[in-house]
Amino acid sequence: MATDSWALAVDEQEAAAESLSNLRLKEEKTKPSSNGAVVKTDDNAEKTEDEEKEDRAAQSLLNKLIRSNLVDTTNQVEVLQRDPTSPLYSVKSFEELRLKPQLLQGVYAMGFNRPSKIQENALPMMLAEPPQNLIAQSQSGTGKTAAFVLAMLSRVEPGNKYPQCLCLSPTYELALQTGKVIEQMGKFHPELSLAYAVRGNKLERGQKISEQIVIGTPGTVLDWCSKLKFIDPKKIKVFVLDEADVMIATQGHQDQSIRIQRMLPRDCQMLLFSATFEDSVWKFAQKVVPDPNIIKLKREEETLDTIKQYYVLCNNRDEKFQALCNIYGAITIAQAMIFCHTRKTAGWLAGELSKEGHQVALLSGEMMVEQRAAVIERFREGKEKVLVTTNVCARGIDVEQVSVVINFDLPVDKDGNPDNETYLHRIGRTGRFGKRGLAVNMVDSKHSMNILNRIQEHFNKKIEKLDTDDLDEIEKIAN
Repeated sequence: MATDSWALAVDEQEAAAESLSNLRLKEEKTKPSSNGAVVKTDDNAEKTEDEEKEDRAAQSLLNKLIRSNLVDTTNQVEVLQRDPTSPLYSVKSFEELRLKPQLLQGVYAMGFNRPSKIQENALPMMLAEPPQNLIAQSQSGTGKTAAFVLAMLSRVEPGNKYPQCLCLSPTYELALQTGKVIEQMGKFHPELSLAYAVRGNKLERGQKISEQIVIGTPGTVLDWCSKLKFIDPKKIKVFVLDEADVMIATQGHQDQSIRIQRMLPRDCQMLLFSATFEDSVWKFAQKVVPDPNIIKLKREEETLDTIKQYYVLCNNRDEKFQALCNIYGAITIAQAMIFCHTRKTAGWLAGELSKEGHQVALLSGEMMVEQRAAVIERFREGKEKVLVTTNVCARGIDVEQVSVVINFDLPVDKDGNPDNETYLHRIGRTGRFGKRGLAVNMVDSKHSMNILNRIQEHFNKKIEKLDTDDLDEIEKIAN
């Protein structure tokens, strides 16, 4: 697989300006603290989780950086066929797909032994003749990038030296991540080449490009197809729109993507992927993918049956901290996550625990994506046993060996009501794969006791009071 040093001449200064290390979740002044975390220096530190809705593209990139293997999802896949009368195929091995030998070699070289749940259903549809359109819901780590890359590589005619497959990504960094998968899977196809249509990639006006696969961001791809005419859109066979929910959260990308799609031939195969399917994503998907097959993940109810839940009664923040220190001694063998409602509290708590000599990691919204990936990796490897974070920062991050979750602050929505979904998402990190898990909730006022009571009612599960002087039961569960 050739990339010709990015396939084209790149303006190094512009590319460097967009490099991974410069992707910040928020453009705010930050400084490194003594433990390597990044601490905000402005005065606006009291942001709640709801106010710090971070850049979705950065979160998606973070998930890609920290995934070392596929997630073994337990969610059931729901398939809605364009033609309900046609037989529904799924595959249990890559051999069943009758791929070109070079592609099968590439798949195995990437470490895929058998298709993931999404791949089992999506690949037969994506590789069918005549080509079929697809809208698929798929989270990070389910193998969807490899699936659509396989579809693109299967459709390419290597002898034709012009763009035949077009893939849109919301950001430069995510385009590079997909490009890596294309290069890895296509490495036994030396005659195939890849071009990046991203800002900073300068071409001579009027030039036509010979690379068969183009991956890029909507604005640049639109320019290359229309104004600059580097790509003939009428020759595109496969159009992939990745991370649709991230795409529509970025101003301008939605309209640009629709304009690109309208230039493509009617028989072009359209493939769209999104982690979520709220109404705005669904409307967008229907505009760009006509007559589709649809794959959705049925959301399974997380169970609290294997999780022991407690609460600790305190009068103020200092008492909460003291109770946490008492519990801390009982849980240090296990790995724990401590959730706070604001960045400021998370930073304060990590600092206080460090002063007490405890080894803790802080996951903070001001960190660059690479720094956050490094913190999560260290926690995963067990180099730090305790991770202090806000809910937003930890969304979508799975660390299998977490057996204790402590809610230093109970989760509430912007109106101060119990956020039951977040509570479930937080404590559902423990008690996985049939193991016993432990959740401890800190209560420091009548208001927070009321919140806890409403959470109990919602889940119909009793949360027991914990005496922090008697931690034998905690030790048994946690360790």
